[in-house]
Amino acid sequence: MNFLLLLSLISLRTHGTRTGPDGGWALDPDPVQELDLDLVLEPDLSAVLRRVDPRFLSVTIDASLAAEESFMALLSSSKVRTLSSALSPSFLRFGGTRQDFMKFKPQRRKRNSKNPGESCQQLLPWVVEKQLKMNWTLQQQILIKEDLKRKFKKISFTEVTVDLLNSFSSCCGFNLIFGLNALLRTSENVWNSSNAETLIKYCQSRRYRMNWELGNEPNSFEKKAGIRVDGHQLGLDFLRLRELMSRSGFYRDAGLFGPDVGQPRDHRTDILGGFLQTGAEAVDAVTWHHYYVNGRDTSLEDFLDPEILDTLTSKTNEVMEKVKLLSPTKPIWLGETSSAYGGGAVGLSDTFVAGFMWLDKLGLGATLGLDVVMRQVLVGSGSYHLLDENLDPLPDYWLSLLYKRLVGPEVLKVRKRSGSARSKRVRTYLHCSNEKSYSRGSVTLISMNLNQNPSRISVPLVLSSSSLEAFILQSDRLDSRSVKLNGRLLQMLEDETLPDLRGTRLPPSDLLQLPGFSLNFFVFLDVQAAACL
Repeated sequence: MNFLLLLSLISLRTHGTRTGPDGGWALDPDPVQELDLDLVLEPDLSAVLRRVDPRFLSVTIDASLAAEESFMALLSSSKVRTLSSALSPSFLRFGGTRQDFMKFKPQRRKRNSKNPGESCQQLLPWVVEKQLKMNWTLQQQILIKEDLKRKFKKISFTEVTVDLLNSFSSCCGFNLIFGLNALLRTSENVWNSSNAETLIKYCQSRRYRMNWELGNEPNSFEKKAGIRVDGHQLGLDFLRLRELMSRSGFYRDAGLFGPDVGQPRDHRTDILGGFLQTGAEAVDAVTWHHYYVNGRDTSLEDFLDPEILDTLTSKTNEVMEKVKLLSPTKPIWLGETSSAYGGGAVGLSDTFVAGFMWLDKLGLGATLGLDVVMRQVLVGSGSYHLLDENLDPLPDYWLSLLYKRLVGPEVLKVRKRSGSARSKRVRTYLHCSNEKSYSRGSVTLISMNLNQNPSRISVPLVLSSSSLEAFILQSDRLDSRSVKLNGRLLQMLEDETLPDLRGTRLPPSDLLQLPGFSLNFFVFLDVQAAACL
């Protein structure tokens, strides 16, 4: 049945499709009335529109994981490390709301001279992992109550947290970004850098390769802690941190990113503008956060609404206009992002339907000019995580892994002409293919169908004459925590073994058919696109 299901993805001129006995799409042997054409693609393969960072799809670990330091040991799970390593190269941001309530308190005990990051085989015993996962369920309830009350406890962390983060990031091929507490302030409301100096000295003594941030969503400092910091002062605080990094020697050339403001609204753009006027020279990239909806009052329909997806364009353009005016050479990153704020939408942000927001954000973000997009969160609290409470991969993990393997950093221009009123619910983006997986010259079409019924895309001769591989992600239910690739359920074979994510070869055709509610990658193998050579 899988073979028939995949054949139906190429819409032949003399055949239609029907629903097979197992719910999959199959070839109909008798001609039927053709479906309306939804989209006509006209790609420009002569030149690269723009290039994103090779670590474009990056991930975060929320600082809430360290609210009880023992849970940091979950990063030594063999399953977590196997799944995480498959997403490299990537930045790993450690931060979030609780980073501004954390203070480094070293134990100063005698330590081995060996760098913990060099010992990638020291994995978490299964019995300990099982107990931590059970305890984590209870810990999440505590964290949720704190979030609802907006009363955050002060947290102390030791070398254990830093060592585990370094080991995890270095063993998995991540570039670590550590978020420092910006709410440690003097009576003059200037950042008190003494605790950061202690932490930096420790990290330097261990030769840990790290990058840095200062503060999380400064626009919400007053609401979270009753402290107001304007953009001008925040910029000066970043200059102070850059000075510390330079003085350390070891971190002179390390990355510093910020200010991690929330998406544009009210005074948030004022904070960004003030920051850029005083602190732009301190940072290597300007970071901001984006979520589409409120996780507490959203709906499944919101996750499929093209108008909601399009809000990313207006928010991104607003940030870009501000940055280009005040610091035109700075790259712009989404330093934290997911579907719904407030910890995600329960039963939605961790299910198949969340993939439409996630894949569209990756495609649209790269086209708009974002250089890095950091997904909240790899593992930790909330409902928008990539790994569930048992540390098993959720649908957005598999989607991220496919993106990493199939999509290269070169963004290509593609003009889209509407073929029907439903075209707004068919969304496409085009990149050169990942050269680690495919030969130069091949291109990858990212597509999604937000319609319940199948949709058809017309491609020009330069693509239709090429053989291709199809990767079709579907689920039995939109709110399911499982996903199928080309009709086959995706799941780990064992803790250290991922399934084969092989696509299916399809013959050349000038029409592509997308199943209803599907996320798709089509790799055109024989194009020899000039932009990708």
